[in-house]
Amino acid sequence: MATTIPQAFIETLLSRIDIVDVIGRRLKLKKSGVNYFACCPFHSEKTPSFSVSPAKQFYYCFGCGAHGTAITFLMEYEGLSFTAAVEALASEAGLTVPHEHAANPAEVARQKSRNEQLRHLLEKAAHFYQQTLTQSPKALDYLKARGLTESAIRHFGLGYAPDQWQALAAIFPHYQDPLLSEAGLVIDHEGGKRYDRFRDRIIFPIHDRHGQVIAFGGRVIGSGEPKYLNSPETPLFSKGHTLYGLALARDAIRSSHHAIVVEGYMDVVTLWQHGIANAVAVLGTAATAHHVRTLLALTDEVIFCFDGDAAGRQAAWRTCERSLEALKEGTTIRFAFLPLDEDPDSFVRRHGREAFTASLKTSQTLSQYLIDSLTKELPLETAEGRARLIHLAAPLLAKITAKQLRQQIEAELASRVRLPVAQITASAISQSAPSAPAPAARRQPATTSRPLVTLGTRMLRLLLTHPTLAAQVPAGLLEQTTDPDLLAAQRLIDAIDHGEIVPTLPLAAIISHFADQPAVVERLQAQAATLMDEAMTSDDPQTELRDLIHALTLHTLQQEIEELLAKSRTQVLSPEEQQRLASLIRERQLRRQNRQFLA
Repeated sequence: MATTIPQAFIETLLSRIDIVDVIGRRLKLKKSGVNYFACCPFHSEKTPSFSVSPAKQFYYCFGCGAHGTAITFLMEYEGLSFTAAVEALASEAGLTVPHEHAANPAEVARQKSRNEQLRHLLEKAAHFYQQTLTQSPKALDYLKARGLTESAIRHFGLGYAPDQWQALAAIFPHYQDPLLSEAGLVIDHEGGKRYDRFRDRIIFPIHDRHGQVIAFGGRVIGSGEPKYLNSPETPLFSKGHTLYGLALARDAIRSSHHAIVVEGYMDVVTLWQHGIANAVAVLGTAATAHHVRTLLALTDEVIFCFDGDAAGRQAAWRTCERSLEALKEGTTIRFAFLPLDEDPDSFVRRHGREAFTASLKTSQTLSQYLIDSLTKELPLETAEGRARLIHLAAPLLAKITAKQLRQQIEAELASRVRLPVAQITASAISQSAPSAPAPAARRQPATTSRPLVTLGTRMLRLLLTHPTLAAQVPAGLLEQTTDPDLLAAQRLIDAIDHGEIVPTLPLAAIISHFADQPAVVERLQAQAATLMDEAMTSDDPQTELRDLIHALTLHTLQQEIEELLAKSRTQVLSPEEQQRLASLIRERQLRRQNRQFLA
């Protein structure tokens, strides 16, 4: 986070103010249990699902997933900048905001100025491409052959990049300006040579949410490769965070109460031309969780429309996997598939708007698609097939934080494999975290549906709920891991061990400490949000920690054992490696015996 306000002050501020007071002055809160509730200000609802925790100093909406601290709330609710939100809260708390006068303000101003310059270059290039299109019979004939009207071309700002190596030099006299490369407009070749990135292509300007040009997509005219070419990642543009046509489709998405996601620029343009204005497109990649969250902030239903070929089926499965963590209660994601050799562009031109709309009505919900895809090739009449289904479903279900939806999917799986729901849940946990001990699960009533979580998720949630337990985690236990939740847990432990965080601070202040580590903040906030549901917290934190340490230790042992065994299948182990393998196996057996004795 680029800011001139010292991080220590932000943590102090969040520990001094009461988020219930801050939000209560703006919303009508009603206490229920240990938390306070209101109707969410960020989406339309009749039943209050917006929860505010005085203990955690954190808010979370069970309907739309909005969550954060008092600072985040003011930014979202009142449209304030980060600095303005901090200053407003400091004023309410009677504190004076200190400002650092080192290089930070200048750096912030420099980056802001640089981004403005990039936007100016991109807007200038977009205007150039649009003007060039009007002067190119070849490009206009191509668009006419694709059935595009003048109004569609103008609405989307389509253009044409001439078939020249340095056509942009006509509008950028300083063609060697490094900013042209940073904006993704030119390519620097070996030997200092530079040339335009887009040549002899139809140009599709890509806009941010505010309608400003941040990148381009280029469609080749003829049979060249690649058929589509996007701008590279830049300070303004990220494919995983951008949807083509969103700024133009926003109002139509809200009024129609659903969004249609397609795979190509031309799909969006042609659908708009046929009266379907609520379509957007991903940019040469499968949809990401960020894409889904962006759309679910605008509407409660998202329909992904895929081509009917094998590539479309593969893209659908990747989209399904990536969407799971972004699912929210009360929302629906659907998957529609067009006939083989059809895409939205060709289908709507050939069959018309009504036929396309009718094809969407046959779409499957995400849960239906997920279960059908998992069971399609499995012999569920056999015990092996049913066990395989549980094994495949476990890591996917573990991603779903929408509790009610996850329970419905579990129930459907239970009917497919002829087992009670509680047994499905227990088996799935075992599959996703093989080393996890059983006692914690046995302490819960058989009828209680527990969230499907990994060891890393359980550890991070426990430490966020009880930060003082960080001192009891053995040194080095979490070092050899790629699990994002375990990595975040290790960062939290390190900060407490080094005295950077006082473990008795409110949860919001603890999370704020990691403001300069976005990946850590993302995991901390995600797990903090789930903890707003008191059922997620542990009744016996000491026993939970002991179980987790045991499970993680066994998991680490098992990994090293498997690595050595795999190596032994291709080559002879050295005497030291043989001794190490035997020692690891003995230690694993001893720990398992001790665990059984304690249980």
